[in-house]
Amino acid sequence: MESGAKGCEVVVSGKLRAARFMIHSGQPARDFVDYAVRHVLLRQGVLGIKVKIMKGWDPTGTLGPKKPLPDTVTIQEPPVDKVVAEPTSEHAGAAEPVGAAAPAAEDYGAPEEPTYEEAPAEEPTA
Repeated sequence: MESGAKGCEVVVSGKLRAARFMIHSGQPARDFVDYAVRHVLLRQGVLGIKVKIMKGWDPTGTLGPKKPLPDTVTIQEPPVDKVVAEPTSEHAGAAEPVGAAAPAAEDYGAPEEPTYEEAPAEEPTA
C-alpha cells in the first residue's frame, strides 16, 4: 500500500476450516490487478496462496495503467457567466402576426381529413 497500490486481496487455500471466494470480472480487472499464485509444502499438506494487488492509475504508465478506471469522476468548474446589461429577445423578428387565428380546442383530438382537389375535365380532341 505504501508503493501506491489501491487495494490487495490475499487468499489462502488448502487444509482450512472455511472457504471464501470473490468474483472479479471485466477489462479493468485485467488492466489494474496483478495476480500471483504460490504453493507451500507443509507436513499437513499443500497450502495455496493467491495474492491480487490493484495498481493505481499512473498517467506516465510506469507504475500502473495509463488509462483511468471507467468509474473515475472528474469534477470541472462551471464556466463564468457573462453579465447581461440589457435584456434581449432571441426571437425578436420571428413574432407571430396578430391576426393569426389559433385552432379550436375541439380540433386537437380529431384526425385530419385530407382535402382532395378535382382535376379539370379533359376536353375531347377531334
